[in-house]
Amino acid sequence: MIGVKKQMTNVEENQKSYIVCGSKPWNRHIFNTKLVKYPGNWLFIDSPTQLIIEEIKEVNPRYIFFLHWSWKVPNDLIENHECVCFHMTDVPYGRGGTPLQNLIVRGHRETKLTALRMSEEFDAGPVYLKEPLSLEGNAEEIYIRSTNLSSKMIKRMVEEEPQPLPQEGEVVIFKRRKPEESEIRELASLSNLHDFIRMLDAQGYPKAFINYKDFHFEFSRAALYEGQIIADVKITLKEDKEL
Repeated sequence: MIGVKKQMTNVEENQKSYIVCGSKPWNRHIFNTKLVKYPGNWLFIDSPTQLIIEEIKEVNPRYIFFLHWSWKVPNDLIENHECVCFHMTDVPYGRGGTPLQNLIVRGHRETKLTALRMSEEFDAGPVYLKEPLSLEGNAEEIYIRSTNLSSKMIKRMVEEEPQPLPQEGEVVIFKRRKPEESEIRELASLSNLHDFIRMLDAQGYPKAFINYKDFHFEFSRAALYEGQIIADVKITLKEDKEL
């Protein structure tokens, strides 16, 4: 593996260094098109195997930004570096897993994107910035919108280095959704069904589905208009069936 320091872009010894961690292709795209143009030395990490404590210590990053990360960040990293995550709720409301899906299933149409300092307790750290974020569109569109907004917040953090402030208000914890919860069950309206399909429509997420007899139906690209839903449907045999 190439050392972390050797992967830094346009390294200049007199500039601060920043690390960006992201697991989705839109995270890499925003890094390549926007973040590397900001002042400083920049590195993108897309795998937990690259989070090597000793190598990161050598880089001595001013911030480590986490755009979309599915793995636990080592406590040594959180304790010894300023790790910043972008959480899609107005914390302390909505701490916890799968915030986008938990927001939409509760009827929210907009939220706040929060830049907060990571702590050992999930999503409980002090807050640097909050910005409004629309929850319209399918999940992947919202994640891309969120990543673009994150890049603007990162720019502001690099320029201003704001002091994070403790969270205030009532703590509401979201429970991480499980794949089996993507099954379409009883819903009150077409609007609720449309929201359910779109909130799961992103790369790497289990699509909204129903099982009927020997078949598995997955739904994506849903549009609601004129009292109907038009959507793409992928039909396969259930996993326990053979062709």
